[in-house]
Amino acid sequence: MVYLDHAATTPVRPEVVADMTAEFGELGNASSLHGAGRRARRVVEEAREAVAASLGATPNEVVFTGGGTEADNLAVKGLYWARHGADPARRRILVSAVEHHAVLDPARWMADHQGAVYEELPVDAGGRVDPAALRAAIERDPADVALVSVMWANNEVGTVQPVPELAAVAREYAIPFHTDAVQAVGVLDLDFAASGVSAMTVTGHKIGGPVGAGALLLARGVDPVPVLHGGGQEREVRSGTLMTPLLRGFGTAVRLAAAERTAHAAELAGLRDELVAAVRRAVPDVRLNGHPTDRLPGIAHLSFPGCEGDALLMLLDARGIACSTGSACSAGVAQPSHVLLAMGADPETANGSLRFSLGRGSGQADVKALAEAVGPAVERARAARARRR
Repeated sequence: MVYLDHAATTPVRPEVVADMTAEFGELGNASSLHGAGRRARRVVEEAREAVAASLGATPNEVVFTGGGTEADNLAVKGLYWARHGADPARRRILVSAVEHHAVLDPARWMADHQGAVYEELPVDAGGRVDPAALRAAIERDPADVALVSVMWANNEVGTVQPVPELAAVAREYAIPFHTDAVQAVGVLDLDFAASGVSAMTVTGHKIGGPVGAGALLLARGVDPVPVLHGGGQEREVRSGTLMTPLLRGFGTAVRLAAAERTAHAAELAGLRDELVAAVRRAVPDVRLNGHPTDRLPGIAHLSFPGCEGDALLMLLDARGIACSTGSACSAGVAQPSHVLLAMGADPETANGSLRFSLGRGSGQADVKALAEAVGPAVERARAARARRR
């Protein structure tokens, strides 16, 4: 298989597998006071220290979760409840129009069920939020804004947001700023403290770590209301028995990703440019989406005129090439990508798009295989669409 869907999930690194395998053979709950529990606690705290050191945080700012979706929910819901509880006038949640559904859906749920006011920040044709747009949204009534959430890098088109600038705007008005940095770890220079954000979501399975382990980084003094209640683990912000083997693997994955970031990002960027050039040679009218320069090194999001993305995906899959439409599905009916629509694309263009995402293990053989398969696949997809019309 030619795997071009690393933005969805990545192969678990051998070093991570080795660490988790060793830990699964051990016994002990990290909350227990006896020797086995203290040993497990030591493993957890070493993982916490690895995550903190790799991302510019302190260990006590790292709250472990079961993954990115949980961390996003804890940030959006928990920060809203904390802010609204302290001041009932604070009801507005500002999110970018291109957020992952792990942020969009809880924000909308808060509006539907908790009395919040949901508001999307517009993006330009490249998918970026202008800090001036955030300032304008806040200044309509700074006293009613509960929180702001803008992802560090988009999971579909790869656009990188000006997060430090956006966070600085929010900070002027003492508004907590959350960022989903799931796609940015290991390829961008992330420094939690220097960025000025209040909360940051990361997860393991995008960087060669396990599914089921992630973290929400919380700056000192930022205390969301818990979403989960129980044993009071993780600073009483996130209850639940700590998953020691997965956290050991998560810590290893973050440490390795940070150490190898510069060389890895440069390699991915070069390979991505080769992939785009190869597809353009095969399909001259293809369109590259996202910001032209401020983009993730491993994502190429392309629109194929006259094609339906799902059909093209399946034709490539039949040739052993795995990629993604990048669009959400509801009840089995494909919907246009909300990201592309927010960037100004028409529904037909949004429906005819694919995301190719590279990662560790990707190489020129993958690009060559795609180059050979994409032209005939596009021809078949266009012919099939024409017949239906």
